[in-house]
Amino acid sequence: MKTAVIYSSQTGFTKKYAEWIAEDLKCDIFKVKEISTKKMLEYDVVVYGGSLHAVGITGIKKIKNNLPKLSEKKIAVFAVGASPFSEEAYEEIKTKNFNSEELKKIKVFYMRGGFDFTKLNFIDKMLMNMFKSVMLKKKDRTPDEEGMLKAYEHPVDFTDKENIKEIINFIRN
Repeated sequence: MKTAVIYSSQTGFTKKYAEWIAEDLKCDIFKVKEISTKKMLEYDVVVYGGSLHAVGITGIKKIKNNLPKLSEKKIAVFAVGASPFSEEAYEEIKTKNFNSEELKKIKVFYMRGGFDFTKLNFIDKMLMNMFKSVMLKKKDRTPDEEGMLKAYEHPVDFTDKENIKEIINFIRN
């Protein structure tokens, strides 16, 4: 089956997963801005990866807008975020990005990425600074919140090649 891995990555964590997946599957890889709908239709399997911004998957409109044309394709979407996996967050990612009909056609995965404040664009830095100020005002912070605050000064990378196993198995089966 001819497979394409497509991704959108601002800080490099999603790109790393996309490259690992493409390497493992020995398939083509594209930045989301580099692939046309016509080109996407040449593939039997479409894998899309995007980072999470306020639970939204960046660049996902490329898949959603073309879903009727991709209906006969096997479609996997992976979202990459800084937080550890939780079933609650995973369900929120699915329901905030896809309706029930779309979820019948798309298998969604979550992979933990990392956080590098220095690689964010101006707007994202402003938003993350607002988030940081809210966290700093909290009296009882969780260990994850404490870790996030430390990551502003010292970037963290939680990517792990083992995380692609589930998506690889889905694509191959």
